[in-house]
Amino acid sequence: MLRHEFQPGKLVAGLFLTLAGVIYAGDAGGLWETPWFAVIPVVVIGLFLAGTVALVTNSLRRRRKTRHPEPQ
Repeated sequence: MLRHEFQPGKLVAGLFLTLAGVIYAGDAGGLWETPWFAVIPVVVIGLFLAGTVALVTNSLRRRRKTRHPEPQ
């Protein structure tokens, strides 16, 4: 099995979009009432956090790569 690098930004985005889906599923199932606009802040905040995490992750990886170049 091929290994891939861990991308925490995608994990954060997936968690927040899953949360948005759970909110709408609970509303559709009749468990609670959700206004139509309630999920917008959840998605926007999740995408903002995902972008921030991805930016920090990429900068840390770039810094580590310049300090410790891989042997060829």
